[in-house]
Amino acid sequence: VIFPDMYSEEWSRNRQGREKSVITNFSFSQLPDEEKMGRIKPHTHVLFSDSEESIPDDRYHGIYFAMLLAGVGFLLPYNSFITDVDYLHRKFIGTSIVFDMSLTYILVALSAVIVNNALVERLSLNTRICVGYLFALGPLVFVSVFDVWLELFDTQQSYALTLAAIAIVAFGCTVQQSSFYGYTGMLPKRYTQGVMTGESTAGVIVSLSRIFTKLLVEDEKSNTIIFFLFSVSIETLCFLLHVVVRRTHFVRYHTDRARHSWLKVQINNVTTKKHSGYQIHYDSINLGNGSHGDGIYVRFGVLKPDTKRSWMSVKELLGQRCAVAREIWPYMLSILVTYFITLCLFPGLESELHNDTLGEWLPILTMALFNMADFVGKILAACPYEWGGVQLLVCSCLRVLFLPLFVMCVLPVQRPLLAHPAWPCGLSLMLGISNGYLGSVPMIQAAGKVPLQQREVAGNTMTVSYMAGLMLGSAVSYSTYSLTSQAQSTHTLKLNNTLTVQSYVPGH
Repeated sequence: VIFPDMYSEEWSRNRQGREKSVITNFSFSQLPDEEKMGRIKPHTHVLFSDSEESIPDDRYHGIYFAMLLAGVGFLLPYNSFITDVDYLHRKFIGTSIVFDMSLTYILVALSAVIVNNALVERLSLNTRICVGYLFALGPLVFVSVFDVWLELFDTQQSYALTLAAIAIVAFGCTVQQSSFYGYTGMLPKRYTQGVMTGESTAGVIVSLSRIFTKLLVEDEKSNTIIFFLFSVSIETLCFLLHVVVRRTHFVRYHTDRARHSWLKVQINNVTTKKHSGYQIHYDSINLGNGSHGDGIYVRFGVLKPDTKRSWMSVKELLGQRCAVAREIWPYMLSILVTYFITLCLFPGLESELHNDTLGEWLPILTMALFNMADFVGKILAACPYEWGGVQLLVCSCLRVLFLPLFVMCVLPVQRPLLAHPAWPCGLSLMLGISNGYLGSVPMIQAAGKVPLQQREVAGNTMTVSYMAGLMLGSAVSYSTYSLTSQAQSTHTLKLNNTLTVQSYVPGH
């Protein structure tokens, strides 16, 4: 049966020569009025030809490494901005620049997650990821060249430019992040763990980069330029790897399998709805080209959308996410609490820690230790242990003990209760390893609690909880700024014997 008023069609072909060839033609047309009114019951048939193709292997773990670098790619730009804390403190003296950057990033990122969830059905996965990379690379290059190197802006303009760059980076990187969790949700579980390990790897790479550029290049401006350009080169590498990996047989096999499963569910839903206006037909045809046996030709028609239908689509979209949330709510709360507690302390409070002996090296060291421990925690998350959702939630809540312990590292102002630098360093290690583990396991296990066709939605839903935790934690961290600002007013910053304290003056 051919629809005379066909207005769009999409063809998908199984190109494996040894298997049954399949052509699927989706035709969207308006049914006769009597069928819409239920007077005539249309004949509906659905048939799929399942492939017996063997599951491709990730030889040499190249896909896993690429997913790890993908995790590096969507957190490296932000980490590059906040890890250069000594440059920020000297350029924007007496300001809450790190707190402002953190809150700006989180607010924009949460909005980006919501936008990405709305666009998940409308823009392709690759489009969202590529646009995210461009949004991340642009501000990083612009700030490196025009602000740090050429110094075209005064302090006030530079402050505003830095926050604007953070906002653009936040949008791009979060669209990437949310899309990648949906992406890896269609792959085996270890690839989600690989992406989350990459997030921590970004922090380790940036921290080590800042330590070495600061040690090897004495001039503040020069080492900062080298630091940013190194970050740009790593981000570019991550982008190029994504373009290559998405075309591999391994990735295409798993993503096509997930989409095929989703398609079967969608058509099954259509056939069970009364008066839905859908009509599905199939024909057997011989496709030739060396294929054996008959192929299957499938097509279905649907009524042209109207306002009521569009509104129902929105309701169905929300209903789908609510159904997924009911299945994975303990994991959503667990990751929310984990990142809420972390953002209350990192990077805000940790970036403002000072010590008479270590001077401005203390925040650099504590942030490096946190990133390294977070990396270890995400690797441990790959251990094959099945946690219950409630167990994870309880463990996440126990991390609240870090809050008073870190406050004792800065209070009382004159003589903190935990004044020795070993305390903030040790606490940063424990904060990092617990964040890495408890921030990864819920994301990894949540995808396995829903059917295959809902895993991309589950990944996006978990990312919403993740970003909500970041936003709440970042907002609460502002309460600690008053503590650190008092501490700064009573301390003279001292560096070790190889460094002297001086304000950074643009052009000198």
